[in-house]
Amino acid sequence: MCGRFAFYSPSEATAALFGVSASLAVEPRYNIAPTQYLAAIRNDEREGRELVMLRWGLVPFWAKDPSIGNRMINARAETVAEKPAYRAAYRQRRCLVLADGFYEWHKEGSVKTPYYISLKSGGPFALAGLWEHWQSKETDESLQTATLITTAANEFMATLHHRMPVILGPSGADRWMAGDDLHPDAIAADCSALSAWPVNRRVNNARNEGEDLIEPAGEAVSG
Repeated sequence: MCGRFAFYSPSEATAALFGVSASLAVEPRYNIAPTQYLAAIRNDEREGRELVMLRWGLVPFWAKDPSIGNRMINARAETVAEKPAYRAAYRQRRCLVLADGFYEWHKEGSVKTPYYISLKSGGPFALAGLWEHWQSKETDESLQTATLITTAANEFMATLHHRMPVILGPSGADRWMAGDDLHPDAIAADCSALSAWPVNRRVNNARNEGEDLIEPAGEAVSG
């Protein structure tokens, strides 16, 4: 599962890494949580790729109640192509969610310690995602939402948790966005160059924000 992440790199420069020439300014965030808005790149039929803000928690176009999105923040790579809630988006509405790192909670006994995980280089990356447009049949309400694809943890991440988001570099991102008929795992970037460190439990509260949330509260480990 991926339930929190951060994106604070300059949005225009980061979007350019993934083929977006014109962009919007995105406020730096250090504690992005479900139901909040995230920065994502998607294909636009007229303009090519575009950077947009999507609400985290996918609401299928056929849903009667948008509250279903609260439970659909992640889609499993192993079943995303077949699940009714995701298969249409998997075929037609893929996206790249921009990130600098993500959080995972490592459980030891009864204690859960939050860890921040990023590339060793410190640079931004993309997370494989799907997006949907939902329109109410009774009102004018409409939503544009997204979910993150998760997969089994690699050797490094397995020391912290059994799942992880699908991390994409520029080449893998191109293949994902092109709709290649490949399992998401097959186009994931080499995730061996990751680093993780424990952080303050203030991140547990989604209302807390700020650069101090990613500051080490203990020794870092690297893959």
